[in-house]
Amino acid sequence: MIKLQEAYEARNKKLNKIEKLKELREPKEAFAALEQYAKDGYDSIPKEDKDFFLKCFGIYDRPKTPKQFMLKLRIPSGYLNSDQARVIGECAKRFGNDYLDLTTRTQCELRYLNIENIPTILKRLDEVGINSYQTGVDNIRGIMGDPFDDMAFDNILPSHHLLLQIQNQFLKDYNWIGKVPRKFNFSITGNMVNRCNAFVHDCCFILAMKDGVYGYNMYLGGKVGKIAKNADIFLKNASEVLKAANAIATIFKDYGFKDNRNKNRLMFLIEAVGIEEIASAIRKIAGVDFDTAGETMTKIDFSETQAGKIQLKNGSFGVHMVIPSGIFKGSSLMEVSRLAKEHGDGQIRFDMEQSLYILGVKNVENLLKEDIFNEYKNVNTPYFNNLIACAGTEHCPFGVIENKNDAIDFAHFLSKEVPLENAKIRLYWSACVKGCGIHGLGDIGFEGCKAKLDGNTVSGVNISLGGKLVAQEGVEGHTIIRSAPISIAKEYIKSLMLEYKELRVKNENFEAFNDRVLSNFTNQLIGFILKLNGYLRSKNIECSISFKDIIDTHKIESNEILEVGKKLYFKLSNTHAFSGAVKKSKPTDIRKLVKDCDENIAIILDKIFGLNGKIEAEVFSEFEENIILV
Repeated sequence: MIKLQEAYEARNKKLNKIEKLKELREPKEAFAALEQYAKDGYDSIPKEDKDFFLKCFGIYDRPKTPKQFMLKLRIPSGYLNSDQARVIGECAKRFGNDYLDLTTRTQCELRYLNIENIPTILKRLDEVGINSYQTGVDNIRGIMGDPFDDMAFDNILPSHHLLLQIQNQFLKDYNWIGKVPRKFNFSITGNMVNRCNAFVHDCCFILAMKDGVYGYNMYLGGKVGKIAKNADIFLKNASEVLKAANAIATIFKDYGFKDNRNKNRLMFLIEAVGIEEIASAIRKIAGVDFDTAGETMTKIDFSETQAGKIQLKNGSFGVHMVIPSGIFKGSSLMEVSRLAKEHGDGQIRFDMEQSLYILGVKNVENLLKEDIFNEYKNVNTPYFNNLIACAGTEHCPFGVIENKNDAIDFAHFLSKEVPLENAKIRLYWSACVKGCGIHGLGDIGFEGCKAKLDGNTVSGVNISLGGKLVAQEGVEGHTIIRSAPISIAKEYIKSLMLEYKELRVKNENFEAFNDRVLSNFTNQLIGFILKLNGYLRSKNIECSISFKDIIDTHKIESNEILEVGKKLYFKLSNTHAFSGAVKKSKPTDIRKLVKDCDENIAIILDKIFGLNGKIEAEVFSEFEENIILV
């Protein structure tokens, strides 16, 4: 473990301000003072408690709503019973403007809370087994697992009980509260289907098989938008999992970096010393010579939201409720609590796409007749079924765009402009580069940024394609368009959805379409085609370039550019730019062939075909320097 010690010493010569803050007091002192703060009011709370110590218990001071707090609840794997759901809903309705946020970590957040009410809320929650311990800042956060676990047909190893055992090793232990260098996330799944975004956590225990034995492969170093690496460790039983979990958390606590908070996650420690060194340290601390990795068995992307229900092993159903962007009401969760008792087995599950399931339903049709499904659909359009959006500017100090309502408005636009049936498209929105909306893993990802439109600064997005939830090469999306104003980005994605609608095979989901069609082209071409077609529509030019028009370009930009130019020239003029092979002579000026030819399009063709027949445009960025296709 010499490498770990050397890396630790090299990176911890200067502590960041949060590490210095931790030296002032123990988090438990701030929590113990909560009742007094409630009596004395917001202004009595020391700044260090608002900045850090209270966050260790999920109590977040929110500058966007002055003198009010957000309370982040710990909902392991999204498991709720009807009594817990009712109490959470009652607290949100009574104390928090009837507002709830459902999160991508299958938890929920109450907002607009006054300090005088927080002790009462915590007491009410504790009575039904819900708490907010270690849901914020530098702690072992809520653990993710399959929301159905052994109730699902694809389950091999029931794992929720093990998830709780992992959690109990750290929860409410003052030796752990606030003691790790940054947040630390676990996941565990014993299912074939990846319903819990299993591969993007600091430590992931993933269903695997070796020599005919089922167990868990250990993956390490994931974070928002970053897939964890296989640590080449196979864990055969619960005892080994618990020892490995304690070992990796201990390594991070003892050797994690404490200088630059932007680079203090486990991933950066692994980058510094290598995954082999970390795996060796795990074996040493655990005192177990763990076997090397087996075959990972969790490989299937979930699709239940497309059907709106999933049959469980006992013959009942888990019924999906679409909650766009996770914006929910306390009163609505109270109603879900009632329905879970009347129509199901009293169990509710939050999922990683900010929606929920009511479990144990025998008669699905009777449940769907309830009024709440008029507001929160069971199956909505494919633009809503798998929609994620993080908090955004209204609630998060890091947000660059509003985000939640941007995502909802975008989905409404696409639903109207390009209606689709039997389709699945994962639209994931993050309000900033931090990526809490896991945009990098979406079929189509949106990362909030600022953009220019008509000389003004407006809300914009960077757009990516091709993210996946399963662990394989290339699972993180690739950026195709940067700094697009949101109003214009709608037209770009409309172009993409029109292509998807025209070229998809029967019931093909977008991920498969991307692999089959879009993977044949460079990211630059895809972005340019979407911009070009959006521009042509905005100018009422009855012409578009389809991906099926661009063939045999071998992902070489210069070839793609030439094909785009030839197809565009022909569709505008009904004349071939060249006869046979490219000749030295320049094609006729498109302005002479097309009445009232759009000047931007003419300039594009000039750049493609060049002067004196020389093909000058080699990369798509040459167009974007001087021509704005909006």
